[in-house]
Amino acid sequence: MSDKVLERITFQPGDRLFKEGDEGNQAFVMEEGEVQIVKVTGEKEIVLATVGKGGVVGEMALLDDSPRMATARSTKGGRAIVISRQMFEAKMAKADPFVRGLLNILADHVRRMSKAKAVEVQDQPSFGPADAEWEEVKPVGMGPDK
Repeated sequence: MSDKVLERITFQPGDRLFKEGDEGNQAFVMEEGEVQIVKVTGEKEIVLATVGKGGVVGEMALLDDSPRMATARSTKGGRAIVISRQMFEAKMAKADPFVRGLLNILADHVRRMSKAKAVEVQDQPSFGPADAEWEEVKPVGMGPDK
């Protein structure tokens, strides 16, 4: 596909590419920069992944037509190729039905694992500023003469 027909977006640190719960009509192929995939559960923010050059974000919503399962937030400015739902569906229509089914199964597994991880992290205690102070760990001798 020619570069002239591919839509691109640019983003700055802190920009949001999409928000958890939104309808997903686009995926993004990272050309430059870095994006964190973040899920908010309770009062905690969980970074599920950090995606850089060559990575793809937002594909889950295109695969299974479900709302966004997390937010994509830029940590470094960059540029990405936009994959529209129309472009994605045209490519998928040409794919083998077995491959399409397998991709839907994989998308379901990823969503379930992400939900389970979010629950697991939410149930862990928070560590406040007092917990951040650690004593220096000193090496322990290996033998009787140490």
